[in-house]
Amino acid sequence: MLDLIPHESLPEELLMFRSSIRRFVDKELIPLERALGPDGLLEESQAQALRERARQAGFWLMDVPEEIGGQGLSLLPLAVFWEEVGRSTVASWVRHHGLFGPTVGPILLGLNESQREQYLYPVVDGRKKFCFAQTEPDAGSDPSAMRTRAVKTANGYRINGVKRFITRAGQASFALVMAVTDPEKGARGGTSCFIVDMDTPGVRLAGPERTLMGDKPWEIALEDVDVPFKNLVGTEGGGFALAQGYINHGRIRQGAHACGAAERCLGLSATYAMQRKTFGALLSERQGVQWMLADGFTDVYATRLLVYDAARKADAGLDARLETFMVKTFGVEMGFKVVDACMQLHGGMGLTEDSPIERFWRDLRSYRITEGPTEVLRTTLARQILKHYS
Repeated sequence: MLDLIPHESLPEELLMFRSSIRRFVDKELIPLERALGPDGLLEESQAQALRERARQAGFWLMDVPEEIGGQGLSLLPLAVFWEEVGRSTVASWVRHHGLFGPTVGPILLGLNESQREQYLYPVVDGRKKFCFAQTEPDAGSDPSAMRTRAVKTANGYRINGVKRFITRAGQASFALVMAVTDPEKGARGGTSCFIVDMDTPGVRLAGPERTLMGDKPWEIALEDVDVPFKNLVGTEGGGFALAQGYINHGRIRQGAHACGAAERCLGLSATYAMQRKTFGALLSERQGVQWMLADGFTDVYATRLLVYDAARKADAGLDARLETFMVKTFGVEMGFKVVDACMQLHGGMGLTEDSPIERFWRDLRSYRITEGPTEVLRTTLARQILKHYS
């Protein structure tokens, strides 16, 4: 392995953890890549066997606090974990297998004790699944345009609206639904988060829609859906802050995953370049190929430093929004650019399902849109830069 990990930025125990998860990925995940179906999923019997091996290896419930049976990892070790599992298409976060146990995320961990008993703990032990419902047909990258409304009633709130591109909605027991409670305030103190059981009268699913990546997100229609006061998450008007924590978490994950995927594809390309001859010379002897590899590994290294920095700041309780913007805009575009170049280098073989490159390509292309389009984040980042220098 070409060791381009910035050792000084990780403590010894994280370097050892990284080596352990890398061995697990090499031994258990990568050999199963050709067993993936057209939708990028393993057969359930294979997935279940893999979950048990992950549990036995100690890679189970990584983001779940120790007091409720998990590993309790903070964002920096999670970023290391995400990068390593990102080296295999089997553990794609686009088509979630739950291979390392249910993920909970920042919002569920913020539930009060009564809500935890009913929702968090059943998710942790596998009795329930959930989905996060924010995106709407007319409010994807612009949450201020959200139309889903939650109006207070005598016993709680009545919700009306439509959510679109909601991952895992078809398997979910409940949804974390973002809705406007104060239209005048909008995203700035006027949006709240609610727990909505999927069997509540008025909840209707449509779809699913098949995407480029092979996953199948759903549309959720909410028509006069009544939820009790106890299903409000946090405070009224505090929903957008909760959602931003969830999304920032996802941006760091995407950046880390992009590093792992790009590194894997660069390794495959270097090996291929030393074997493939065209016009009487190895590809590895051509300057254009050499520069592509050099630039690719440099970009991966730079992204890794961005990811670690953002994760470390978030772990310290600092505002890391701008750092996650840079992780997203630079990191995921880097990942797609590198994987695209590796596909080009492989020629026709890069387009086939015999190689993991085409699946990496599809996944990383989606990252430029999900968790916030890179164009929107650039604009937000630029506003902060201009404000700083004004």
